[in-house]
Amino acid sequence: MTTGLTAHAGAPTTTVRAPRRGVVLVVGVAAVCVSIVLSLAFGSRLVSLAEVANGLSTWVRGELPAEIGAIAVQDRIPRTVLALVAGAALAMSGAVMQAITRNPIADPGILGVNTGAALFVVCGMAFFGMTTAFQFLGLALAGSLLAAAFVYLVGSVGPGGATPIKLALAGAASTAALSSLVSAVLLPRAQAMTEFRFWQVGGVGGATWDNIAVVAPLLAVAAAAAFALAPALNALALGDDVAVGLGVRVGRTRAVAALAGVVLCAGVTAVAGPIAFVGLMIPHAVRLLTGPDQRWLLPLSALGGAVLLTLADTAGRVIGSPGEVEAGILTAFLGAPVLVIIARRTRMRAL
Repeated sequence: MTTGLTAHAGAPTTTVRAPRRGVVLVVGVAAVCVSIVLSLAFGSRLVSLAEVANGLSTWVRGELPAEIGAIAVQDRIPRTVLALVAGAALAMSGAVMQAITRNPIADPGILGVNTGAALFVVCGMAFFGMTTAFQFLGLALAGSLLAAAFVYLVGSVGPGGATPIKLALAGAASTAALSSLVSAVLLPRAQAMTEFRFWQVGGVGGATWDNIAVVAPLLAVAAAAAFALAPALNALALGDDVAVGLGVRVGRTRAVAALAGVVLCAGVTAVAGPIAFVGLMIPHAVRLLTGPDQRWLLPLSALGGAVLLTLADTAGRVIGSPGEVEAGILTAFLGAPVLVIIARRTRMRAL
């Protein structure tokens, strides 16, 4: 392994051999394929590989299957697609937020973005009777943007500006406050809001093609913007002064990247609820394997996030059979100890 600036201006100082990145990419693609098969095969009814193939082939041809196993496969396709898309978007959102804040524990859930979106969706449902995915998307975007702006403003107060630790503390405090408001809105309406309370946990069980069609274009645009900003994000990792010297417009880059990260998170929250810790765990794991170069970190994080959320959804169906455990519960169960480990390592490096 070598150190020093890579051939690309503004890339991080630590480089990783290309073959290792290639291996991780191949493994990631293979893991996505395996997770898709497992998601289609496991549930309240175990489906054989032959039935999975039959269900997929009839779905591609637009035919209605006659076998029960193939019917089960076709019913699971939308939630599998949503799990892949949502996991990839959340992981990319976390990677972008960690890059622009230079904070290894930045995550849409930790910074209050998820909870801001959830609060607006709750209020829209409770007070205005909103029920469509398009309405949820607008509410989630507004709530996420306001929460992100509030956390940044609070974290910028005092000497030193928006430091990583101040942003994390502001995000934690905002998340607690917004969660209390969500509970205050929900508790008096427990009977009428049962469906929403399941949404609040976070999961892909309610996936429909209509919901996916609403958010997919927006997520695609935000992901494309994040990929396009990867070289500039590499320059930001070297410090604002160096980035300016390399020709990066720091303010505009941070603003556009933050918007892309918030949109990725809000789009997922609108249709799947506030799923936490995917954006924390996956970028951190990928960074350990392949280094901090955003040109590799973003696509590999997308693959890892897709795998994690799809497997979490599959495991939830198996553990809770004949019901299910929402994927958001499992990601929180896995993410909490990861957060502690990252925080301890960050503190030790700072000492």
